[in-house]
Amino acid sequence: MSHRPDTGDFLDIFLNDIPLIDTRAPVEFEKGALPTSVSLPLMTNDERAQVGTCYKQKGQQAAIELGHSLVCGEVKEKRVSAWVDFAERNPQGYLYCWRGGLRSQTCQQWMHEAGCDYPRISGGYKAMRQYLLHEFEQICAHQPLLLLAGKTGCNKTDMINEFSYSVDLEGLAHHRGSSFGRLPGGQPTQLNFENALAIDLLKAKHSQAVAAGAPILLEDEGRLVGRCALPPELQHAMELSPLVVLEVSLEERVEHSFHNYILDKLVKWQRALGEEEGFEAFADDLVQSLYRVRKRLGGVRYREAAELMERALERHRKGDPEMHWDWILGLLVDYYDPMYDYQLRNRKGRIEFTGNREEVREYLAAKDV
Repeated sequence: MSHRPDTGDFLDIFLNDIPLIDTRAPVEFEKGALPTSVSLPLMTNDERAQVGTCYKQKGQQAAIELGHSLVCGEVKEKRVSAWVDFAERNPQGYLYCWRGGLRSQTCQQWMHEAGCDYPRISGGYKAMRQYLLHEFEQICAHQPLLLLAGKTGCNKTDMINEFSYSVDLEGLAHHRGSSFGRLPGGQPTQLNFENALAIDLLKAKHSQAVAAGAPILLEDEGRLVGRCALPPELQHAMELSPLVVLEVSLEERVEHSFHNYILDKLVKWQRALGEEEGFEAFADDLVQSLYRVRKRLGGVRYREAAELMERALERHRKGDPEMHWDWILGLLVDYYDPMYDYQLRNRKGRIEFTGNREEVREYLAAKDV
């Protein structure tokens, strides 16, 4: 493997999805990391804690000696082997620790001794995170945005993903956005969501369409996508941005919601948990999702919807999912549509274009040069 220098070219790393070794402890990685990184730590959480305590009590040199005594012999060989294996499979990659200091230097040295020269990220995770925060703030302050709006069930997400100058907020949050949007596998940590969001905004900014003058296209979302919060800077920018409104018939929206929140979602749960357990998790998810909106629905409408859902799930267990259409229709008409109409009336002056699916697609495609 030819020797490559350490790098601080963060733009190249993020635009080109460069593979990265995160050598920090697992607890640090779990809190927040980068989308293309894998956790191959120098020390376990417990080893890191011991070294940290030693550093505070006895100083750096004693901490270094303790670290070397904890990670030695077969333990060291196994970890070095994992780094070298990653490097051989990803010759364009880099390794990093928290600040580009002792941990990544140690990993780099041990890899060199094993015959593998692999470069580090200058400044480590902290420097990359600071770079992303700066770029994110600049984009929110200066880059024009365009929001795709439309009633629940319009399938805005698929349209968003048709264009090179877009960012899929729901995809990044691993959530479909509505009260019923939870997906198996859970959501990323807030830091991971923010990192991935900043990177995708950076990619959109450097796309050919945005370079030629197109805005960055986002779905019209509220403050939260599931439990992932849009950073305040982006919320503010979106509140000032123009809207393109997608209009779709009620029948088509019910059909899309049925496929998206019932058929497709059940498949995801069953893939994750197996047929029977997956169905029960899917059913419980629907029931809990409806319960979360009970106050806005009101007591009478909530009880009616809950009864329809219960009957639909009974039929679904026997192989017939079609009864879900009834409660989906009622929820769209009685809950989602009035809320959407109210919100849109308050933003009428920001509407740039309104049309059906083909008209909106043609309008947005004209910007995607």
